[in-house]
Amino acid sequence: MIAVMNQKGGVGKTTTTLNLAHALALSGKAVTVVDMDPQSHLTASFGVELPDQEGIDSVIRGDNKVSDVKIKVRENLHLIPAGARLGELEQIAIGGAKRGWLLHDALKRIRNQDYIFIDCPPSSGMLTMNALLAAKEMLIPVSGDYLALHGLSRLLNILKHVEVRLKHTTKKWLVVTRFHSRRKLAREVHAKLLNYFPGQVLATPIRENVSLAESPSFGKSIFEYKKSSNGAQDYRDLADDLLKGRTFK
Repeated sequence: MIAVMNQKGGVGKTTTTLNLAHALALSGKAVTVVDMDPQSHLTASFGVELPDQEGIDSVIRGDNKVSDVKIKVRENLHLIPAGARLGELEQIAIGGAKRGWLLHDALKRIRNQDYIFIDCPPSSGMLTMNALLAAKEMLIPVSGDYLALHGLSRLLNILKHVEVRLKHTTKKWLVVTRFHSRRKLAREVHAKLLNYFPGQVLATPIRENVSLAESPSFGKSIFEYKKSSNGAQDYRDLADDLLKGRTFK
């Protein structure tokens, strides 16, 4: 189970969840994606419009099982939508430490899946805490700019504090997104990531590509919208990186 997480917006978090999950599904892997963002951007990106549909919100509350809300969105690929009331769970004030394990308990009965991705909200609240504690691995998209490095430092400090306190560690992968190879700053950011996180930066940087920004508005992944684009090639390669544990050398 992999949480796709970054508190900074605009780094391609949902884009990465959408396209990496579909790339793996196209390769024959059984994949489930969980939309843990109350804005439901991942759900909409798959072309699913469910304004009143219950989703992971009702599973966490104990009103439904995963099988009640799971939707087949593509071959080998299922979606658990956010649900209209997911944002309310951010305000849970009872339950003590157990509040952080609600998602873990809700998803632990999922079987026969090669990958489960959790698309996290851009925050450090209760929903993100639940995703962190449910996941065994974490994928952190980092865009090629200075502020992305600043945000990453803050995120990792928070994660370290949580992991020490709760004695729950996760394997962390980084993926460089919105990458412009001709920009000096982007190359410098990439180099810093490789220096600070050896063996953790997946080998394929995701190049800036207008088709990646356009495809969600049509309810399509990059493979359905423009399969010959750089974005499609990059996410195919990134899926292969993840399958093989291939990092930048």
